Amino acid sequence: MADANTTNLCTLIIHSQFGPLTAKVASALLTRGRLSLAQLVRFTGLKSRTARASVLILIQHNLAWHAQYDDDGEIVELNTEECLLRLRFGRYVWQAEHLFGTAEIVSLILDHGKLRPPDIMSQLCSTKLKDTSVYSQALHKLISSSYLVPSTVLFHVSPRDKLLQYEKEEKGQIRNFPTAKELREAKEKAEARLKREQEEAMKIGLTKRKASEHGGQRPAKNEVYFRVHASKFNIHIRNKLIEAAVRERYNDSAAIVMRATLKASEAKAAMSDPRSDGVTTTNIVGHIAEDEDLIAGLATLACLLRQIIQRQAGRAASFVSFGGTSYGKVYVEFEIVCRRLRRRVLEAVARERYGDEAVRVIRLLLENGKMGGDQIAKVAMLANTAIRPLLASLSADSLISIQEVPKGADRNPQRTIYLWYVDLPKAYSVLLGNFYKTLYNIGMRRRAEAEDTTVKSVLEKSQRSDVQEDPSLLSRTERDVLKAWEERRDKLSVLEMRVEEAVFILRDLAVLGVEDD
Repeated sequence: MADANTTNLCTLIIHSQFGPLTAKVASALLTRGRLSLAQLVRFTGLKSRTARASVLILIQHNLAWHAQYDDDGEIVELNTEECLLRLRFGRYVWQAEHLFGTAEIVSLILDHGKLRPPDIMSQLCSTKLKDTSVYSQALHKLISSSYLVPSTVLFHVSPRDKLLQYEKEEKGQIRNFPTAKELREAKEKAEARLKREQEEAMKIGLTKRKASEHGGQRPAKNEVYFRVHASKFNIHIRNKLIEAAVRERYNDSAAIVMRATLKASEAKAAMSDPRSDGVTTTNIVGHIAEDEDLIAGLATLACLLRQIIQRQAGRAASFVSFGGTSYGKVYVEFEIVCRRLRRRVLEAVARERYGDEAVRVIRLLLENGKMGGDQIAKVAMLANTAIRPLLASLSADSLISIQEVPKGADRNPQRTIYLWYVDLPKAYSVLLGNFYKTLYNIGMRRRAEAEDTTVKSVLEKSQRSDVQEDPSLLSRTERDVLKAWEERRDKLSVLEMRVEEAVFILRDLAVLGVEDD
């Protein structure tokens, strides 16, 4: 089951893309957890045929897990992470166009959930927008680069269920009363087994090339269904955020070097990597465009790269580090950078709500740990009359937390010391819930704007084929209404993208942990 903000947002997303009936089924799954088909029919009040069709839609679009159990029969569970990723589909299509020059393949698969290569080619070739060979080459690149991955039975079963099953099997092999070490080893073996299965499932539908052919693997079977690998596209979003952070902290030249470093190491990169693969300065130079003028007048570009990289390699605020033989390789420290990005989101929210004094207090607590109110006022150079309401407001928003240290067993408040500190997991969780609520409000505002009587009639008229061919069929008033609606829609879309970027930082970059060093 999901919390209220996540439930509302996921239901809104599914309602906007699949209609009210499928959204009703999704809402029941989010509110009550995993259910069987009979339970879905009872809780939603839909006909059995309608509920079954809605479940098939969710499964086809990778929004639901389903499994067969001896006791409960077949049950269905909604995949909230996959549902929230649908807000990022526009970026995925844009990235596909930027990387491969053909966004039609990714857009088509996103529209259908999963497709076979023959179905993809038949639908694209019917449009005749590009040559068949162009689509074939682009499809091969997407599959071989893991931007499209096979959709197997493993992807339709909850990873948590598989992990619990494997962990139970590993514990069953322990003969005596299990110790803490044996339990930990059983859990590690189960996780390794699940990871190995997932890696093997990624290779289904691919075969090794012959010795006379170049490259590693190629798509082989036309009967394999492929889906979009969101994690692969998320790597590019993360790299853009890191590049922007370098540009904000240093300058454009440092951002160009960081972009080249990330591009040189992105072939084998993963979202869970704490640091990138090591790349040499020569590789970085090879990924910098010739028209990029870092600093004119220098003898060699490699000399400038070493100066820029060394500037970014300070441990306190490092973006990169050196390693390898004689420190000849450069590594991007994803873990350190992602922690700093999440902390920046926390500080931005505190500054927007309570000003610079709140940011000063949060930084002080993160640096020194738990502190009393009088000590915070003294170190932060704020009056006690100003610090007390500020601490109470920050605590009410869960940006900071309080620890009670009683002096006696009676826990008398007058004889209790209260220490303030920043609980990062709690703060990030609350912020993420607030961002989900904001995204839900944006979506509801967009729906309310579109369902206005005047706007709705103009939109329906503008979508007619004759009006699309000849816009002059719209009156001046209708054109003004349509233009005003498009401006409001664009503003809401920009706001949604900004909030979704903060969600990406707090949720998708949290795979490396949230605690500071």
